[in-house]
Amino acid sequence: MLFDAILRTTSRKTNRGIRDAKRALAFERVLARRHFAAVKKAKHLAGQTGLKLHLACGKNIKNGWINIDLFKRKADLRLDLRETFPFEDSSVEIIYSEHFFEHLEYPGEVGHVLKESLRVLQPGGRFSVSVPDAVPMLEAYVHNNTEAFRICRERWHPSWCDTHMHQLNYFFRQGNEHKYAWDFETLAKVLETAGFRPVGRRVFDLELDLESRRDGSLYLEAHKPVVAMKAGIRSAA
Repeated sequence: MLFDAILRTTSRKTNRGIRDAKRALAFERVLARRHFAAVKKAKHLAGQTGLKLHLACGKNIKNGWINIDLFKRKADLRLDLRETFPFEDSSVEIIYSEHFFEHLEYPGEVGHVLKESLRVLQPGGRFSVSVPDAVPMLEAYVHNNTEAFRICRERWHPSWCDTHMHQLNYFFRQGNEHKYAWDFETLAKVLETAGFRPVGRRVFDLELDLESRRDGSLYLEAHKPVVAMKAGIRSAA
């Protein structure tokens, strides 16, 4: 292809934008190969129900769950969650993710993950999620809460975050890793718009959540409706 030929002929003198694009393309190719290998591996789950999906598990491998993480070798499936989930409709009992949604672009990637999650969940199935809560950081900035920023710097933020604005930027971006910030109102509305009912807060759950992330996290739980509304017609989900 012409684009591939252009990339092969670029030299070190090429501008930074083209070099970055070339590296990004090569990286996406690696991810695509990894994803399709995981899709093939997931075929053994065909026909199974009551599955428990742990999205973007990181190092937190849960026994009895299908631990999914594109970047972790120990994950059960190294899937790219930007793609179609390789699970059958209504085959999943619960989907859980912890500090993952802030890494997704909104509305595109978030909308896709929620659409796929709703599809694979069984009627009444749970979608349980935690994200960094943006409200305490914003309140700390507005009210000049130096103690809150001191704690954040000691626990999470790098040493170069030596002003409140530096810390606020790091919280929202973490380099280029964080794509979106959440509060309860926004995440609840996005879940409801995607078709989940009911949606509400939940408390920290030691069986699900990491203790190290309890402070500063927002916890929600949503359900796939047992009864779906389609084109104004009430029908069983």
